[in-house]
Amino acid sequence: MWAWLANRVLRNRIAILIGVALCTVFFGYRAARVEMSYKHGGLLPRTDSAYVDYERFLRTFSEDGNVIVVGAEGRALYTAENFAAWYELGNDLRRIHGIDSIFSEAHLFELVRDDSLKRFTVRRVMDRVPADQAEMDTLLARIRSLPFYEGLLYNDSTDASLMMVFVNAALFNTEGRTAVVNALGDRIDAFAEATGIRTHVSGLPWIRVKSTQLVKGEMPIFMGLSLFVCGLLLLLFFRSWRVTWICLGVVAVSVIWSFGAMGLLGYRITILQSVIAPLVIVTGVPNCVFLINAYHYEYVRHGNKIKALQRVISRIGAAAFMTNATTAVGFTTFCITNSDTLIEFGWIATIGIMVLWALSMLLIPIIFSFFPPPKPRHLSHLDRRWLDRAVEWIVTISRERRPLIYSITTLGTVLACIGILRMKDESRIVDDLPEDNPVLADLRFFESNFKGVMPLEIVVDTKKKGGALTDATLKRIVKLEDTLAAYPEFSQAISIADAVKFTKQAFYGGNPEKYALLNSTDKTFILPYLEGASGKEGMARAFIDSTRQITRVTVQMADVGTTRMDDLLGRLRTQVDSIFDPGKYVVTLTGTCVVFLKGSSYLVENLITSLFWAIVIIVALMALLFNSFRILVVALIPNMIPLLFTAGLMGFFHIPIKPSTMLVFGIALGIAVDNAIHFLARYRLELKLTGNDLHKSVDLATREVSVGIIYTSVVLLAGFSLFGFSHFGGIRALGVLTTITLLIAMLTNLLVLPSLLLSLNKRIMSKAFQEPLLEIMDEEDDIELMELKLDRPTPEPDAPEGDEVDER
Repeated sequence: MWAWLANRVLRNRIAILIGVALCTVFFGYRAARVEMSYKHGGLLPRTDSAYVDYERFLRTFSEDGNVIVVGAEGRALYTAENFAAWYELGNDLRRIHGIDSIFSEAHLFELVRDDSLKRFTVRRVMDRVPADQAEMDTLLARIRSLPFYEGLLYNDSTDASLMMVFVNAALFNTEGRTAVVNALGDRIDAFAEATGIRTHVSGLPWIRVKSTQLVKGEMPIFMGLSLFVCGLLLLLFFRSWRVTWICLGVVAVSVIWSFGAMGLLGYRITILQSVIAPLVIVTGVPNCVFLINAYHYEYVRHGNKIKALQRVISRIGAAAFMTNATTAVGFTTFCITNSDTLIEFGWIATIGIMVLWALSMLLIPIIFSFFPPPKPRHLSHLDRRWLDRAVEWIVTISRERRPLIYSITTLGTVLACIGILRMKDESRIVDDLPEDNPVLADLRFFESNFKGVMPLEIVVDTKKKGGALTDATLKRIVKLEDTLAAYPEFSQAISIADAVKFTKQAFYGGNPEKYALLNSTDKTFILPYLEGASGKEGMARAFIDSTRQITRVTVQMADVGTTRMDDLLGRLRTQVDSIFDPGKYVVTLTGTCVVFLKGSSYLVENLITSLFWAIVIIVALMALLFNSFRILVVALIPNMIPLLFTAGLMGFFHIPIKPSTMLVFGIALGIAVDNAIHFLARYRLELKLTGNDLHKSVDLATREVSVGIIYTSVVLLAGFSLFGFSHFGGIRALGVLTTITLLIAMLTNLLVLPSLLLSLNKRIMSKAFQEPLLEIMDEEDDIELMELKLDRPTPEPDAPEGDEVDER
């Protein structure tokens, strides 16, 4: 099949180039229309109970986490001039398209008893800006007499004030939110510069936008860096600008097709999808190195350019397919999870890798067919005495120092297992942001002054209409708020009970001492006023549903991480059940905090499952290639050890288990196992050529494949190490840990694998291994696919110079 395909490719090269060009234009058009993802979440499946609870909450009480908070620091805010500027800032922000409303000390309201209408009316506390400091002090005393706002809009002990900016939830799921955030930031900066007051901005919408802006800024940088580093390595390897530009062109086309596929499938660019471009580049260049080396080797053998190009396809196509397939498996298994984010990433990465294989098999032979045969200087990379010495060292060590190799490997594995026992599962909502990012500094301000900005909602279903306003329910809510106040991680809670207290204080002329629940005497006088305020104008509508059956208790919390959060919510769940009888009430803990906690835990579990299936599928593919259980075990050992080493390092260096770090294992395994496939395929071929001389076959296979493994590993290590310079903790961890894993995998496949084959010798040899179910090398001839050093014989005198295709 591959020989037939090679002939068709070279005979129809013009048509194929036109087809590829047209497809590239089409995919480029689709890629240009791919948009950034602005929606938060996507980790939980729609059937998960936490997701269902959160969606039910949103239907009842509208959007959660749609508040940007602006903090002002210092007593200087409470001068007449600066407080007036704070008031004007709020009014200015409210005029920005996409801002629904604002709420601060300068814009708060109070309830006023209206005896003529038997109702409460809402009135601004500050009807005009204070003219002097005396009026400011009077206004401040009036604000402090309203306990409803204490801990919500100000912290008297730290002189911190907070402004809530309610944003349009629909707009903040689109590109338009960037303009809103930029306008908001400009006005806040202008206020800070004019008054000299230090300001801070945070809240989930703000954090999401800033994270997305960093992604958009890093994408072109990393794509450019990947192309530059890989191009530099290609230039060093082949010493040819032509080869360098051809390879970079092939991977660039593959990137365009990958993003075009993203557009066709309706996917958006997320933080995870942003690594697709450099990932395709990094994994694609080794493909090009492999093919061009094979082409140069074939040309040196017989001096026929077209015959060499044809054999690149016919004799390498299957091997390249299998190695790319095992690499793709590391990503494809993400698709068996129920996380939309991982599924989309898995499909696009898989498509990108397999498209890269197809394009490289087509374009490299076709493009080189239009150029003259390689000149001696283009083949000079085949002479590499320094690399020959390294290969000879590898052969000698694996042959003569196997006990040392086993001792070091065993010691390292034992230490790795100890490190694994110290691993922890930990994620944070702002994990991806660098420590020196202003967003984190601002978040710490709100956590120290207002206990945090991450929403937690406690929804109480009383199971009967009107049950939310009964004395029993209100008293239980107050008890719950007292319980929450005992946790340093939770902010001041707000609920329907606080609204009732607020109305009682208003009924008694704003007396702070009357800020309490209603007693039987109060009800006689106040209930008529409450009934008058029960419609759409009543403040209670923010806390109860239309039937008064369901109510909410809202609290903000610090970003404490999934481990502490899980413990906190577990303890809180027990206390909630002791306050609200589960037989009479249904109490649900929900909100962004809970969804994030459940989503992170769910994602880690799914990634472990996907790693298991990646191992199973890779083993199945290798079984097709080698048809021997004992060989499979030997092949897996040097490729599982790097995963253990990386996990151990995570434990020792306190790198937590989280979605970004769990991605490493499946990806690295899929890439690293390619080395074992090349080695064992070559080893099997050498067995035939040497008449089953096991020791000689191992030595020859080591010499043949070592250079290829080193070359491709250098490209992969250089490419993945670039991710270590990302501003995002997740992407940085992905790059550093994958680089470490691939480095160890290179060493284990070069040293441990041949050592095991030499030590186990005939005990692992079987007839089935020598007669595989699927062949990836032409074992009727000594192809020497991986050989990169050769004597250059003089080309055959009668070698055709035209486009004659080898029909063999």
